[in-house]
Amino acid sequence: MASIEVYKTSVSTLDQVKSLKDELNKVLKNIEWNFDLEDCDKIFRVATDSKITLSAVESLLQSKGFDCSVLEY
Repeated sequence: MASIEVYKTSVSTLDQVKSLKDELNKVLKNIEWNFDLEDCDKIFRVATDSKITLSAVESLLQSKGFDCSVLEY
Protein backbone atom coordinates (compact mmCIF):
# COMPACT_ATOMS: atom_id res chain seq x y z
CA MET A 1 0.00 0.00 0.00
CA ALA A 2 1.36 3.40 -0.97
CA SER A 3 1.98 6.00 1.68
CA ILE A 4 1.29 9.65 1.00
CA GLU A 5 3.57 12.40 2.24
CA VAL A 6 1.97 15.85 2.33
CA TYR A 7 3.93 19.11 2.32
CA LYS A 8 2.94 22.74 2.79
CA THR A 9 4.75 24.88 0.19
CA SER A 10 4.96 28.38 -1.22
CA VAL A 11 4.71 27.10 -4.82
CA SER A 12 1.75 29.04 -6.19
CA THR A 13 1.73 28.96 -10.00
CA LEU A 14 1.74 26.37 -12.78
CA ASP A 15 4.88 28.02 -14.19
CA GLN A 16 6.65 27.34 -10.89
CA VAL A 17 5.51 23.71 -10.97
CA LYS A 18 6.78 23.38 -14.55
CA SER A 19 10.15 24.83 -13.53
CA LEU A 20 10.45 22.18 -10.78
CA LYS A 21 9.14 19.21 -12.78
CA ASP A 22 12.40 17.85 -14.21
CA GLU A 23 14.30 18.03 -10.93
CA LEU A 24 11.42 16.54 -8.95
CA ASN A 25 11.23 13.67 -11.41
CA LYS A 26 14.98 13.05 -10.95
CA VAL A 27 14.71 12.98 -7.16
CA LEU A 28 11.37 11.13 -7.10
CA LYS A 29 12.08 8.53 -9.79
CA ASN A 30 8.93 6.67 -10.82
CA ILE A 31 7.02 8.19 -7.92
CA GLU A 32 3.65 9.87 -8.34
CA TRP A 33 3.52 13.46 -7.12
CA ASN A 34 1.30 16.52 -7.55
CA PHE A 35 0.64 20.02 -6.33
CA ASP A 36 -2.74 21.34 -5.17
CA LEU A 37 -2.36 25.05 -5.85
CA GLU A 38 -6.02 25.69 -4.97
CA ASP A 39 -5.42 24.68 -1.35
CA CYS A 40 -4.46 27.52 1.00
CA ASP A 41 -1.31 25.56 1.98
CA LYS A 42 -0.25 25.00 -1.67
CA ILE A 43 -0.07 21.27 -0.99
CA PHE A 44 2.58 19.03 -2.53
CA ARG A 45 1.68 15.31 -2.33
CA VAL A 46 3.99 12.39 -2.92
CA ALA A 47 2.56 8.85 -3.15
CA THR A 48 5.00 5.97 -3.00
CA ASP A 49 5.56 2.43 -1.81
CA SER A 50 9.19 3.23 -1.04
CA LYS A 51 10.73 5.25 1.75
CA ILE A 52 11.27 8.87 0.73
CA THR A 53 13.86 10.99 2.39
CA LEU A 54 11.72 13.83 3.60
CA SER A 55 14.71 16.12 3.87
CA ALA A 56 15.56 15.53 0.18
CA VAL A 57 12.17 16.82 -0.97
CA GLU A 58 12.30 19.77 1.43
CA SER A 59 15.89 20.60 0.46
CA LEU A 60 15.13 20.55 -3.26
CA LEU A 61 12.23 22.98 -2.99
CA GLN A 62 14.08 25.18 -0.51
CA SER A 63 17.14 25.31 -2.77
CA LYS A 64 14.84 26.73 -5.47
CA GLY A 65 13.62 29.45 -3.11
CA PHE A 66 10.34 27.89 -1.98
CA ASP A 67 9.11 27.22 1.52
CA CYS A 68 8.46 23.53 2.11
CA SER A 69 7.62 21.63 5.27
CA VAL A 70 5.82 18.42 6.14
CA LEU A 71 2.19 19.23 6.85
CA GLU A 72 1.21 18.00 10.27
CA TYR A 73 -2.42 16.90 10.53
